[in-house]
Amino acid sequence: MALWKPDPSFYPSPKMAMAAPPERHAFVAALNYGRNDKPDAICVVDLDPDSDRYATVLNTLELPHVGDELHHFGWNACSSALCPFAPHPHLERRYLVVPGIRSSRMYIIDTKPDPTNPHITKVIEPDELMAKSGYSRPHTVHCGPDAIYVSAMGSADGEDGPGGIFMLDHFSFEVKGPWEIDRGDQELAYDFWWHLAEDVLVSSEWAKPHQFENGLVPQDLLANKYGHRLHFWDLRKRKLVQTVDLGPQHQMALELRPAHDPRKAYGFAGVVISTEDLSASIWYWHRKDGQWAVDKVITIPAVPASEDELPPALKPFGAVPPLVSDIDLSLDDRFLYVSCWGTGELLQYDVSDPLKPILAGKVTIGGIVNKTPHPKAGAPLLGGPQMVEISRDGKRVYFTNSLYSTWDDQFYPDKMGGWMVKVNVQPEGGMALDPDFFVDFGETRVHQIRLEGGDASTDSFCYPS
Repeated sequence: MALWKPDPSFYPSPKMAMAAPPERHAFVAALNYGRNDKPDAICVVDLDPDSDRYATVLNTLELPHVGDELHHFGWNACSSALCPFAPHPHLERRYLVVPGIRSSRMYIIDTKPDPTNPHITKVIEPDELMAKSGYSRPHTVHCGPDAIYVSAMGSADGEDGPGGIFMLDHFSFEVKGPWEIDRGDQELAYDFWWHLAEDVLVSSEWAKPHQFENGLVPQDLLANKYGHRLHFWDLRKRKLVQTVDLGPQHQMALELRPAHDPRKAYGFAGVVISTEDLSASIWYWHRKDGQWAVDKVITIPAVPASEDELPPALKPFGAVPPLVSDIDLSLDDRFLYVSCWGTGELLQYDVSDPLKPILAGKVTIGGIVNKTPHPKAGAPLLGGPQMVEISRDGKRVYFTNSLYSTWDDQFYPDKMGGWMVKVNVQPEGGMALDPDFFVDFGETRVHQIRLEGGDASTDSFCYPS
């Protein structure tokens, strides 16, 4: 729907977004694949501390099909709509664009007139998506200035590559087609982000569908066959310009988080695991001598553990890897949050100097060995910090515990359920679990979170703070 004035949740700069009203509810992807015959759902969670339903599920929108496996859904439009080179300020942040990575089906979900009672307004079926985009397994959604961008893990034939990016029309949600004009030797896909002021898109690598749909393939991991490169593209020409290899031992270069300030042409990438020592790592990309350079700035070591404490997949190694599965950067570009899904830790780093991150805070919950409980739950918890979302003002961090159904079963084989928690952040660093916020989803697992009005991993800004 078009508006006469820009949506009030669109902000020219990160600083203006940080002054926005607090979020009152979240939309959360709830997953049932492999657990029962129920479809996945989008749950609406109450985030208002003054509400009598705080930290509960207000509503659940069940989807019409079973087995979609919802993943990294996003908004149809965001603050990038105000960018001067491709303005469309009369859109509104209204629709959730929700991909099913396992089914290759996508849902367009309307959050109006009542955002706590969303409803499906359009379904893009797998045959249509694959025929028009050339891809399958849609994964991550970003609201771009000229279209809605969606990454995909597989080619249209299903099992192979290359994976890449396709585009949806902002108004009709029709599949416009593949984004790439010249992809060079890029074959694996995962996340993507951009520096709009630099006309640069950055993409990362995970795997082909047969390497993740039925779980992690140990022989492929040990042979370094998962992704380990970052790709830098000309955003307007849609052409691959440069590829940087992090080293084949740095397996699964996944989440990307660019600086929010458009004057800063740098960002961070998370690597899940090193096949040399089971460590995880954070990498910093930046300009150097006219090219893109990538430096490792954080190493998180594995933790020794006895064989009887470990799931079968880890018994031969005698340790718990951190398994960094998500990262998120606050809107002021000061704090980077790192999910260690294996060890059950959420780490907070001060990245004011991005080349010299300083550990500023840590919370522990879940974990393969420790299963640390939440103060409100009391009982041991399966899973660990996974998908992270930061409020616009940076004072609150929310996270869920499910990575991907078959991977959940490999690393947490004791029937992991779903939960969501909240962390309160101190202005100068440091954080603590909110003892009153714990949402138990039972056997349904939960993944991506989106906050009312936008969040730290949704919007792109074209004006400096």
